[in-house]
Amino acid sequence: MLALRLTLLPLLIAISTVLHVTPLFIVALAKALLPFARVRTVANAMLTGIAESWIDVNSRAIDSFTRTRLRVRDEADLRIDGHYLVLANHQSWVDILVLQKIFNRRIPLLRFFLKRQLFWVPLLGLAWWALDFPFMGRYTPRQIARNPALAGRDISATRRACAKFSTIPVAIMNFVEGTRFTAAKQAGQKSPYRHLLKPKSGGVAFVLNAMGPGLHAILDVSIAYPAGAPSMLDLFADRIPEVRVRVRQRPIPAELAQGNYQDDREFRVRFQQWMNTLWREKDADLDALLDGTTSADAEHG
Repeated sequence: MLALRLTLLPLLIAISTVLHVTPLFIVALAKALLPFARVRTVANAMLTGIAESWIDVNSRAIDSFTRTRLRVRDEADLRIDGHYLVLANHQSWVDILVLQKIFNRRIPLLRFFLKRQLFWVPLLGLAWWALDFPFMGRYTPRQIARNPALAGRDISATRRACAKFSTIPVAIMNFVEGTRFTAAKQAGQKSPYRHLLKPKSGGVAFVLNAMGPGLHAILDVSIAYPAGAPSMLDLFADRIPEVRVRVRQRPIPAELAQGNYQDDREFRVRFQQWMNTLWREKDADLDALLDGTTSADAEHG
């Protein structure tokens, strides 16, 4: 049964991906070749619909082949026409499937900031490009020290992406830690948090600054795996008994929605203090989720 599951589930997802990406490319090509406002509006709606269908099929396939229980405590007023910044902790590629299942067709399509190298992932890289997912350089501090101009490239990419999103319902996804959590990374950072790496505030600040009043709330998502952080293979092999999630809706502090994070030291310190406070609360939420002291409002799948 395990061998059958490990064969059929990835195969179904691969077939679904091919079947959805093909029309996605056709619509994206029409959008690129016919740069008229009406065409773009219709094409964007079609592209979003195709992506949401792909997420639905994948979620149903996973539900059919695994017994993973997804328990969610939802403390948010979700709207499909909303404008959200979604912040989450990051432990596994499974996080993305969890987020998609929770939010698909409940808020606008999640758009992630992706490493530029992911553009070359077969089929998916072009699909992400067609859906206007922003690609970032993700330069190391050493690279930026050698060439300070590199820091400005990601800022420019963020602003271009946010400009595209300013006139449409949007949910911008940010894994604030910048990488997946591991005990080794936690020790290397000397992170003060039990379940988290230190938050990287700059990306959040740039999005808030670029979008201005275009965003009306933050969705703060805490994802916990009581059996330990899983791999995609664990998911396909039905080795994830339960995922626990808490979704909080938070207001965007008016005093932090506009400011020069890069050049204004006082603003940067205030922003980092706010981010650290949010992260301490998230660490406590993860404690409660893992201990089972935070109950779920609903079970998905």
